[in-house]
Amino acid sequence: MRTIAIFSLVASLSSLALGDEGMYPLSQIDRLDLKGKGITVTAKNIYNPGSISLVDAIVQVGGCTGSFVSPEGLIITNHHCAFGAVQSASVNGRDYITGGFMAGSRADEIPAQGYTVRITESYRDVSKEVLSAVSDTMESGARTKAIDKRMKELVAAAEKAAPGKRAEVSEMFAGKSYVLFIYTFLRDVRVVYVPPRSIGEFGGENDNWMWPRHTGDFSFLRAYAAPDGAPADYSPANVPYKPRKFLNVNPKGVDDGDAVFILGYPGRTFRHRTSHYLAFEQTVRMPYIADLYDWEISVMEALGEHDRAVAIKHDGRIKGLANVMKNYRGKLQGLTRLNLVAGKQLEEEELQKFIDVDPRRREAYGTLLADIGKVFAEMQSGAEYELALDNLQSSSILLSAAMSVYQGARELAKADLDREAPYMTRNFARTKENLRITLANYYQPTDSTFLREMFSRCRKFSQFGYDTVAGGGVSLEAFLHATLSATRLADSSVLLSCFNKSPEELDSLNDPMITLAGRLSPYYRNLREIRQRREGMLSQLYAKLIEVKEQFLKKNFIPDANSTLRLTYGRIQGYSPADALYSSPITTLRGVVEKSTRKEPFNSPRKLVELSKAKTYGKFAHKKLKDVPVALLYNLDTTGGNSGSPLLNAAGEIVGVNFDRAYEATINDYAWSQAYSRSIAVDIRYVLWVLQQFAGNSSLLAEMGIQ
Repeated sequence: MRTIAIFSLVASLSSLALGDEGMYPLSQIDRLDLKGKGITVTAKNIYNPGSISLVDAIVQVGGCTGSFVSPEGLIITNHHCAFGAVQSASVNGRDYITGGFMAGSRADEIPAQGYTVRITESYRDVSKEVLSAVSDTMESGARTKAIDKRMKELVAAAEKAAPGKRAEVSEMFAGKSYVLFIYTFLRDVRVVYVPPRSIGEFGGENDNWMWPRHTGDFSFLRAYAAPDGAPADYSPANVPYKPRKFLNVNPKGVDDGDAVFILGYPGRTFRHRTSHYLAFEQTVRMPYIADLYDWEISVMEALGEHDRAVAIKHDGRIKGLANVMKNYRGKLQGLTRLNLVAGKQLEEEELQKFIDVDPRRREAYGTLLADIGKVFAEMQSGAEYELALDNLQSSSILLSAAMSVYQGARELAKADLDREAPYMTRNFARTKENLRITLANYYQPTDSTFLREMFSRCRKFSQFGYDTVAGGGVSLEAFLHATLSATRLADSSVLLSCFNKSPEELDSLNDPMITLAGRLSPYYRNLREIRQRREGMLSQLYAKLIEVKEQFLKKNFIPDANSTLRLTYGRIQGYSPADALYSSPITTLRGVVEKSTRKEPFNSPRKLVELSKAKTYGKFAHKKLKDVPVALLYNLDTTGGNSGSPLLNAAGEIVGVNFDRAYEATINDYAWSQAYSRSIAVDIRYVLWVLQQFAGNSSLLAEMGIQ
């Protein structure tokens, strides 16, 4: 009976992982039966090397996806994807976060500080070139460093051969396959239209990761280039970028059951990892991070409660932490509800039997699963210390900046290809710009509170020498007060000037925050070496795991998502989140009004409510629902990074903008299921209605060809 149960569960888990799931890379699109799934555009329409295709309209922007929707470089993406740009442009008294932003003309469009746009141009497999740098006898840490060095060499050669382009090598299967991508890289991005927060973030964290949704999570940006069309830094002389392809906007939208697909840049999934990884995530890392972020959010909310200028500094950070925190809570619930760890263990038991039954497999893979388990046992034994040390630096804006300066002085003395990625010539200007933007959100009471908490956590561990770090037997309060009061790194001009100094010149400044970075540096260097060794070990082990699983299941796998361009398809479809409940897949403007309370996060603008009550729908009403559709639900396979991805109808026209998943689908990173994996988009009809009826922005409608 147990054998039957095991095979049943293995089959169930296989269907979760391999049924209709799919974040398909470009190399696999031409193998898909798109027509059989209701998609009328062909694989060549979607991606056609050497010719123009839909892929040319898809961009990566601000850590999200976006798409060109006009010949003048106009990009539609999510409100939350443009949030950082809007925050950077906001100050007390000019609060674009709350009130939104609308450029009256091209000249009024404001720089999206720190934002870039990447467009995939081409790709090629470079697995042999990368793996030629390593051998089976190489020490694990050296293996990681050798692969990293070879990837940098390939990128440098590709960028030399294609001046003005950006190259990246992406690992598709750990330790097994690597692909070199060539991108057009645009550096002048500007904000065109962002709805008020009461539309773009309607429902706030209450509704985040939830269905039904009534959030107008969209924004418009514009990419610019030099007058000759070449990528360029911001300049008033720049002109709107002319994309090779832009998407047609279909104001008729879609209906329940219609075929749809998404092209986008999903972040990371972990479906090919073992039970050891899932157990580590479930019992160690995610609970720690979720609880820590929950506490940090409460601190920042309290500090900004009565001061909007302080709140603006915290808004973007709170939004990011809250999104991760709730995502992790959902994943933890999903891991428990689906019993994924136990399911993986049963699957691995069957895999081990498959290995053991054949002498050649046993010789090649016999200890594979046990060896992976040993690495994770080591990780678990030191996890609490490592997590505390990680978050000591990341929780403090000023300490993180000081660590960058201290490390930068040493990295910049090396040959370019030997440097850590942020300090390579191709990345260094962006590194400094991102530091400047982050430093603008520094608030000393926040840094002080976070440093106090994380130092308290670190000093519990014997491997962390607090007295050495603090420079003597002083209290934590006295140490932090002295450090934060005397440092000059909160001044961005001082911070950036430090990158021009040698290590000796930095030391001579006697800045206490730089001194602290120097004292902490050995701890982080040691941790990095430990992790490089683990990464090298797991890289080899995961490569073997994929090999034997392909033999076991007699099929090839889709590589986990890794921020490279992917396609996923399915249908507009509701679901049953719990017994006796069914959620239909389209929400409407009426639902926005029904939720509205005139208090955050459900404080719809009065004008929007009045337009709804007057049934001023224009041409954007759903024929059956007789109302403006607001959000859509569908069974596509998405994850983080797909935010802002265009939802396309069967003909390849944009009908929505992906922005979230249902709470049950937070588990998508580990497993996908037709039953519960649902993603959410803002309906294009709501986008157009807000532009026309609420904002009165006829120019953007005309630019997108909407009459």
